[in-house]
Formats: sequence, structure tokens, C-alpha cells
Amino acid sequence: MGVSFSQGWIDANGIRTRYLHAGSKDKPALFLLHGTGGHAEAYSRNLEAHSKHFSTYAIDMIGNGMTDKPGVDLEIPVYVRHLKDVMDKLGIKKASVSGESLGGWVAGRFAIDHPDRVDRLVLNTAGGHTAFPEVMARVKSLSMAAVEDPSWDRIKTRLEFLMHDKSKVNDDLVAVRRRVYLAPGMVDAMRRTLVLQEMDIRKRNLLTPQQWASIQAPTLVLWTSHDPTAGVADGKKLSEMIPNSRFVVMDGCGHWPQFEDAETFNRIHIDFLLGKS
Repeated sequence: MGVSFSQGWIDANGIRTRYLHAGSKDKPALFLLHGTGGHAEAYSRNLEAHSKHFSTYAIDMIGNGMTDKPGVDLEIPVYVRHLKDVMDKLGIKKASVSGESLGGWVAGRFAIDHPDRVDRLVLNTAGGHTAFPEVMARVKSLSMAAVEDPSWDRIKTRLEFLMHDKSKVNDDLVAVRRRVYLAPGMVDAMRRTLVLQEMDIRKRNLLTPQQWASIQAPTLVLWTSHDPTAGVADGKKLSEMIPNSRFVVMDGCGHWPQFEDAETFNRIHIDFLLGKS
């Protein structure tokens, strides 16, 4: 990553939680939330740039990465409670929150439930507003295949789903995710993560237009030209539901613009978080 950072674990209300941290703790706090079956390294290309301006935390959310897997189905309120517990444990009263995919869904619900805890909000190819059966089935099949047989090729195929330019999936990223997926208990943990790909469970977790409209924090809805989970029009519709929101599309990227084109993402993201755009 080319940046000084710390890796550690905290006890967040009984959940041993892994984090990466970069930047001085006297700077404004920023939390970065990964997607389904992911981990903090989703933001490995963003820590350096953001650490210059923010006390930046990328966490493994509950049931994911190397954080504890408590054996409960992971619906959105579980993630929201965990993020609040992490902030409380770290003594952070207010932060900007940025999430991609599932992380964006969690970030949005967190901003709705705890408006006093959110400074600025970024929804990066975020979930929580669509339920496309073919996409849900694809995410479920790729994820279960990778965790049930965590071979190099299976892991790489899962990660390539996230990128428009498949060559951006490098060996380091495959190796990290393979290490995560080889951990004991990961098959059950993945099943519990993927409950949101079941239509009935997903629908009861989707945020309503009224909920999106209640978000008070300045919001950036960041989409991509080639997102495999929802089109630009879907991202635009999400943005239009949120007052005081800005909509930006990054060209030539898939579901992970923060990794696929880190330079462009960092510029757009930091300018927004600093209130420059």
C-alpha cells in the first residue's frame, strides 16, 4: 500500500473486530465499509490518500473477513449495530461513513438510524434499493463456490466479478481473500452473509424511498459505467431520493471503483468529504 498503517482488533460489544487504520487520530474520522463477503483490503489503494486528511478506518464487518462470526444471520440491523459498537469502543462520536455495495447499504441505514453520528455519507455502487433476482443468484453462486472450494482460480473468478477490467485483480488481492476464505467457519459465515440474496429477506431489509429521503447528511452517490449489480439509471434514481445528494459516474469501472481506478476515486471522494464539491 505504500503507507504507514496499523492493523489491530478491538472488542466491539463482544465481537472481536479487525481494522486497518491510517492517519493521525486528531483528524476527522472516516469509516470505510466493504461489500458482501469482503474485508478491509477492499480499500488498500485508498488508505494513503485519505490518511492525509482523515483518521481512516477500514474494518472487517461482523461475520466477514477476520472479524468474529457469531453464528447469526446477518441482516442490515446487525451490521448497523456493529458499526455503532465499533465507533463507541473507539470513542468516536461522529464520522464520515463510506461504503461500497453491502457497505453502502449499511452506511445508508446507519445514517438513517443515527443521524447525529454521521458527518458525510458516500454510497459507492450501494445496495439496499434494488432486488434483481439474476444479480442475487450470481452473487450467491460465485460467493459459495469460492468459499466451498477456496482455490486460487475460484477466488480470482469471484474477484473478477467486481471489476470491469479483469486484469486489475492482482495476486495480492487473491492471496488475501483466499487466506480469509480458508479460515474455519467461513462456509457457515458466508451462508449467513448471503441471506440478503434471498428475496424475502432482502425485501424486508430494503430501505424505502421515505427512509432514503430522511437522510440528513450531505451524500455522494458514486456509480460506475459498468457496475454488474445495477445500472447508472438505478444509481441516479437512488440519488434523486436523497436530499442534498450529489451523483457522480466513474467511467470504465465495475463494482469496485475505489480499487479499479483508485486515483480518480480518491480525488472525487476526498474532495466531497472535505466539502470541496
